[in-house]
Amino acid sequence: MRTPLGAIAVLFLSAIAVAQSQPQLNLMPMPASVQTGTGQLAIDRSFSVAVTGVHDASLDREIQRFKTQLSRQTGISFWPKADATPTLTVHADHGREAGQRLGEDESYELTVTDSNALLQAATALGAIRGLQTFLQLVQITPAGFAVPMVTIKDQPRFPWRGLLIDVSRHFIPLDVLKRNLDGMAAVKMNVLHWHLSDDQGFRVESKQFPKLTGMGSEGMFYTQEEIRDFISYAHDRGIRVIPEFDMPGHSRSWFVGYPKLSSGAGPYTLDGDGIEPITDPTREETYKFLEKFIAEMAKLFPDQYFHIGGDEVDGKQWDANPKIQEFKRTHGMKNNQDLQAYFNQRLQKIVAKNHKIMVGWDEILHPDLPKSIVVQSWRGQASLAMAAKQGYSGLLSYGYYVDLMWPASRHYAVDPMAQTTTDAAATLTPEEKSRILGGESCMWAEWVTPENIDSHIWPRNAAIAERLWSPQSVADVASMYTRMNAVSLNLEWLRLMHRSAREPMLQRMAGDADLSALRVLADVVEPVKDYNRWDDARGPIDFHAPLNRMIDGVYPESDVARQFNDLVHTFSQSGYKDQAAEMQIRNWLTLWRDNDAKLNPLLSQSLLLRDDVTLSQNLSALGTAGLQALDYIDKSQAPPDSWKTQQFALIAQAAKRSDDLLLMVAAPVQQLVEASAGATQH
Repeated sequence: MRTPLGAIAVLFLSAIAVAQSQPQLNLMPMPASVQTGTGQLAIDRSFSVAVTGVHDASLDREIQRFKTQLSRQTGISFWPKADATPTLTVHADHGREAGQRLGEDESYELTVTDSNALLQAATALGAIRGLQTFLQLVQITPAGFAVPMVTIKDQPRFPWRGLLIDVSRHFIPLDVLKRNLDGMAAVKMNVLHWHLSDDQGFRVESKQFPKLTGMGSEGMFYTQEEIRDFISYAHDRGIRVIPEFDMPGHSRSWFVGYPKLSSGAGPYTLDGDGIEPITDPTREETYKFLEKFIAEMAKLFPDQYFHIGGDEVDGKQWDANPKIQEFKRTHGMKNNQDLQAYFNQRLQKIVAKNHKIMVGWDEILHPDLPKSIVVQSWRGQASLAMAAKQGYSGLLSYGYYVDLMWPASRHYAVDPMAQTTTDAAATLTPEEKSRILGGESCMWAEWVTPENIDSHIWPRNAAIAERLWSPQSVADVASMYTRMNAVSLNLEWLRLMHRSAREPMLQRMAGDADLSALRVLADVVEPVKDYNRWDDARGPIDFHAPLNRMIDGVYPESDVARQFNDLVHTFSQSGYKDQAAEMQIRNWLTLWRDNDAKLNPLLSQSLLLRDDVTLSQNLSALGTAGLQALDYIDKSQAPPDSWKTQQFALIAQAAKRSDDLLLMVAAPVQQLVEASAGATQH
């Protein structure tokens, strides 16, 4: 599992054809087919909803949530007349199934005229998806709130569109998880992959084995009653909940209460001692334990899929255990991969006995396992394609790890299917391609708490949701950012805190001081990427340490830096003649140049900010360098070589990580300095 829109121009006239001249619609995911008209449907206090077709309690509840959300977005309390024609009619042919299943029909059609709207779907689940699209269509106009006239025909590209949330490393309360379910529903994701056990904590109450949480959770876990309520909450929103209990590795929390499951001697603690404990796959008692445990969990989690982890198995305990080595020799096993395959075979039979389909990470792929299992790839499209060629269904998570702090554009460029003839999926047959079920974004929780987890998932997760729902031809990055930013605002109405949580976190760092100058700095920095933060950990991570530094509060992607980079690009494309772009660039550079003088007194007074002094000074220096470069460009005067050498050295220094943060405006300032070197040619 480790390692690796403004105006929108693109609207769809068919599932694969794209038109470039349609009005702005800030929809995400972009529907398969959109046709716009002229005019709009007013949203006022007389707005009402009528339901025809099948009666479905789940759809009724969704409509009540829809009306609440619409009222929250518009600030309007709806008081329709009793005999009035409904504004929106929702028709579903078939109701929801008691247990949501993979591949359930999620298609819908939405037609909006200037007098009413009609949402039609084959299933209540499809109607639920269409209601989310309607909410995204609502916009403020000079005449009030309205929905544009439009005809939408929509269905997902992939049936499995998930988000993994790890609650083991840092426990995440249910209210935080529920608002993230609401966010998932808003962008039409349909699977929550719940990573419930790992070395740092076991989070599900087991009545069969109470020591799992009694000794392996530090008192932070979900009761079975809470889990049933949570699953019901998710089902109402069209989201399946799939549990993951990681084994045979990543399992220290199991062994704190039940050390005999381990291949080592124990005893164990959640903090660990540098040893990576691993399940003993040679003892029959292990499988007797798992028989009871999986039977209990299979009843608790109704989904047909059951995730067993299976990744990153450190075999040192196996290698050091004479009995395990003898077992391998007796059974003709050549290596630890063969031993893990034996464990997975036994495990798969237990899972299947409980009427579940086993899911695991790349490492479980082995020809001795039945083709019914699902392989989740964290290694890449090649691994996914290899599984499909061998007859296994698969999911892609490589490229969708939101904890890596990548920009949305980088996630957006990753596709489970081939886009060029050199991609791994290009050689798959249609039947093999059908085995690629979709993908999942992943939020691993080493560096998140309930306070900042929303901002580490959203809004970038919406870009991944689009990649998995919309036609493959939806790929314009500028359009994506415009629409994602609009959807980000809508997500705040769902009480997600991906934008709002930063302010109190900055205030904590600043005390009662004014935040203006600190915001300026926070707006242009991003956390280090990939797992580079681990470089400074210098040993095992202390999962009890507070996450209250600047790196913990800033956004994974800086909108200001991206917009500034776009401004510099526009200025460059104009031959450095666009005065409007230059004026905006100067305004930013002046703000940054002068900010350190305002911020420095605060940085020196706060323990949580004192390591950011250099960062602030570097931002000021970048502002100065950029302004000087613009002056040379305006005068068509080449700067002295000594100045250029000095500025490039300064920029190189500013581009380095400082307090685990990156100044994201260094590159566009360098572009200005480079341009000034050829100023006489402009």
